[in-house]
Amino acid sequence: MSMPKGPQVFPRTEYLRRLSAVKAEMKRREIGVLMVTSPANITYLSGYTSKSGYVPQGLVVSLKEEEPTFFTRHMDGPAAMHQMFIDSGRVIGYPEELIANPDMDGFDAVIDFLHDKGFASSGVGLEAKFVSAQTVEKFKTRMPKARVVDFGAGIHWIRGIKSDLEIALMREAAANADAGMMRAKEVIHPGAREADAAAEIIAALVRGVNGKPSTDLSGFYLCASPRSATAHIRWSEDVFRQGSQINLEVGGVRHGYTSALMRTFSIGKPSDQLRRVHEGEVAGLEAALAVVKPGAVCGDVAAAFNATLKKHGFEKKSRCGYAIGIDWTEPTASLKEGDRTVLKPNMTFHLMLGNWIDQDLGYVISETFRVTDTGAETFSKLPRELFELDPI
Repeated sequence: MSMPKGPQVFPRTEYLRRLSAVKAEMKRREIGVLMVTSPANITYLSGYTSKSGYVPQGLVVSLKEEEPTFFTRHMDGPAAMHQMFIDSGRVIGYPEELIANPDMDGFDAVIDFLHDKGFASSGVGLEAKFVSAQTVEKFKTRMPKARVVDFGAGIHWIRGIKSDLEIALMREAAANADAGMMRAKEVIHPGAREADAAAEIIAALVRGVNGKPSTDLSGFYLCASPRSATAHIRWSEDVFRQGSQINLEVGGVRHGYTSALMRTFSIGKPSDQLRRVHEGEVAGLEAALAVVKPGAVCGDVAAAFNATLKKHGFEKKSRCGYAIGIDWTEPTASLKEGDRTVLKPNMTFHLMLGNWIDQDLGYVISETFRVTDTGAETFSKLPRELFELDPI
């Protein structure tokens, strides 16, 4: 019995549209075939979200063929057949003897395929950042007549402008992030273990709302007193106490598409300093969103935030955000002063205003938003509050 196709996240026409954009860039760079190895880009072009990128895998896009061909470890082939929109015959599981082999690996199977398909003398594109230097050298050595070039972040930039179908998934993911944050308000109290609260919040994220569960867990950080000045800690074996501050960062995920959200909690009355930071950050957040519009640049958003926060007596040393979509971060545009990336409708960003001021003061708030025809649409429906929790 063959592996059945699972429910497709997007219609076939959506994937073909994306492939057409990639192929147009391939033609511009005089590349006949491209091996896509970034897991997020593979998701973008095929619908595949299985976690098999721990070993060599690649989606081979050819100008000669409408659909790509996917190479993966043999045991991961059925997952690709189930999730990808492409014909199952285009999923090639390479043999197990290429795993932990000191001389060969799965990319040798790809190179053999390219020779068989007549690409030995053409332009061959690689996403060099996502493979080792040894792999790049292997392609050059085994394909000496080919022009092996780095495709760089070409697909990432194409992904930057989302379709309406992608935006719909990000809204669903944001609703799940809201649910997780609201659950946090219910389960964080003095005496509760951080681990128990994390379990409840994560469960809410996964269950989701409106019949749309999260399909993955991404970027969960719970940084509580005395670790509230840390940025990327999960949870500890400690308990919450009266006066504890909790900085929470969560993300809802729908078929790879992520909407991130950060809020700060205080059990009991927050300190005057924390209150002042919050007021400055919210003012800065609103100033940043006010300058978002097509034609503005990323640096404008950061400059508006930084100038406003400075008026409140604080500064933020790290960038103000980044492009977001499939996975938490798209490695393209940054919301930082000096970034001249022009904003366009349906670009999406995480306006990440976490601010780690010194070793005993940190604060977080954020919004995931899209650029509209006239401004910004934030996906979260939660208020921009410093959540003050009543002690029990």
